[in-house]
Amino acid sequence: ASGKGIVGKETFLEGILTSLPTLGDKQSAFAIHFEWDTKNGIPGAFYIRNYMQGEFFLVSLSLDDVPNVGTINFVCNSWIYNFKNYKTDRIFFANKTYLPSATPAPLVYYRQEELKTLRGDGTGERKEYERIYDYDVYNDLGEPDKKATLARPVLGGSSTLPYPRRGRTGRKPTSKDPKSESRSDIVYLPRDEAFGHVKSSDFLVYILKSASQNIVPQLRSVVTLQLNNPEFNTFEDVRSLYDGGIKLPTDILSQISPIPLFKELFRSDGESALKFPPPKVIQVDHSAWMTDAEFAREMIAGVNPHIIKKLLVILRV
Repeated sequence: ASGKGIVGKETFLEGILTSLPTLGDKQSAFAIHFEWDTKNGIPGAFYIRNYMQGEFFLVSLSLDDVPNVGTINFVCNSWIYNFKNYKTDRIFFANKTYLPSATPAPLVYYRQEELKTLRGDGTGERKEYERIYDYDVYNDLGEPDKKATLARPVLGGSSTLPYPRRGRTGRKPTSKDPKSESRSDIVYLPRDEAFGHVKSSDFLVYILKSASQNIVPQLRSVVTLQLNNPEFNTFEDVRSLYDGGIKLPTDILSQISPIPLFKELFRSDGESALKFPPPKVIQVDHSAWMTDAEFAREMIAGVNPHIIKKLLVILRV
């Protein structure tokens, strides 16, 4: 009578599967058996609960041998935390898209409830395990509790300037300014949008690679630092940054921390932090930088092409 789809019986993961060729590193596949009455229609969604204390990343679910259908795939790609962290059970829909007007009636209620969950209700402080997309004014730009001169006005939210907006975090207000929100070292992102540990490590390493020419003393042996005139002496000095890189004392530095960032930073497979990817212009021909054509191209495509003037007169010598 309500139009809601029927929820089947609860079931549990069974034995682990080890023969799937599509499994990646540190991925596991499990068998599961559902009891389903064909009178209930075609499965369009499923609930999942995590009774373990730790979270896991759910990649997908495939239902095989569905009568009159065959296989139904559910692409999930989502972190699942302990069920006590959620107000409602996690739900995933079959890998088939619908316009709102064409959504099957049994799924409408569940899609609306999932949308409410993702939008949130505008209350509470955001937690790591949440997936809520909510927005707020920029009220965390200052730090009035540290110093009065560090106070900053709220940006957005007025009738004349309603924007900009930022992701709502719901942190406690500062003591000296109730309109300002306290800061945190951890920036909230919906859990499925945040970088994983390995991707975060890769991202930080690329930042270090870009900045390392200014912060690593070993570069002094490559670049001659003269007063008010730092320069490379030859093209070979420049190429050495790409061909051999700059060697770091990895035997000592790699012991600083076991976290993935430092394992990546001081890896021993040749991709060290101070070995830069070669520019595309010299990937094919190392002498491309020396040609007049390339020099002219870089001048025209340079940071300030407006200084280039049209050639008006050719001086005869």
